[in-house]
This record gives sequence, C-alpha cells and structure tokens, in this order.
Amino acid sequence: MISSPTFSATPTRIIVAGTAYLIGVAGSFGDSVDYAQLVKIYGREPGGERRYSPPACIGAVQNAVYGDPDPAHISTSFAERSNLTMRMNMRRFTRLTNAFSKKVENHAHAVARHMMYYNFVRIHKTLKITPAMAAGVTDKLWEISDVVTMLEKWESKI
Repeated sequence: MISSPTFSATPTRIIVAGTAYLIGVAGSFGDSVDYAQLVKIYGREPGGERRYSPPACIGAVQNAVYGDPDPAHISTSFAERSNLTMRMNMRRFTRLTNAFSKKVENHAHAVARHMMYYNFVRIHKTLKITPAMAAGVTDKLWEISDVVTMLEKWESKI
C-alpha cells in the first residue's frame, strides 16, 4: 500500500546554483521549504588532463535563497551520491560508453525503472529497509512482480 509521506520538519533543498532551479523549487514547494544554493568555483589545475578531466573545484560560496536553511547542511553530498549511484547502476550516465539511449523516452523509462527499484525493492544496508518504507510511503517490501502489477493496473486506466 502506498501512502502520502509525512514530514516532521520543513524540507531543505540544497542545489548547485542555476536559474532553472529557482523556478522549479519555487513552483514545487513555494515558500514552505528552506532553500540554499552552493555555488562552486572551478578553475584549471596546472598540467592537468584537459580532454577527459573536468576542471577542479577551487572554492564554493553558500547562498541562503529563502527560508532558514542550516549552514551546516548546505552541501551537495547527497545529490552527488545519488548521481554516482545512478551512474554505477545505469551505464547510460557513464561517459564514453555505448550504453546510451538513442531516444529520450527510453532514457526516461530507464531512469524511472532504476528509481522504482532503488526506492521500493532494494533493501539498503544502512537503513535495513527500503527508502520508501523509511519515508512511510509504503509498509511492505516490494518485489519486481509488485511493480509490474502496479504498471499493468496503471496502463489499463489509460
């Protein structure tokens, strides 16, 4: 059973700076979120690889956009860990491979499949349960057959 998650505190969003995020966060959460940006400053490393290596981060500036974000939690660690997990589990996000999606729809389906499995089916070592169970979204451990059944019910309504 899926239920609406309940949160005991105002959610905090920490985003690497970008105008699109300002619009997206405001449209999704309004003023009911503590929102901060971490602006990273990049520069070249002397003698560093130029073709395949990204520039080095040489500094960062924290900006509280609205709400009351805790400065101790203004970090991109969670987003970067999430991106790493996606790259490791879906080679479509890894550079210089032939595992890319030729159609954006196929790419979106692959991301949705990964997120559903990661949040509802896979038990996480640190949580000892799935993230969906930890957030109170579901009260049971899903199996792939549960995901397929849910999709079939959804498709029959279309």
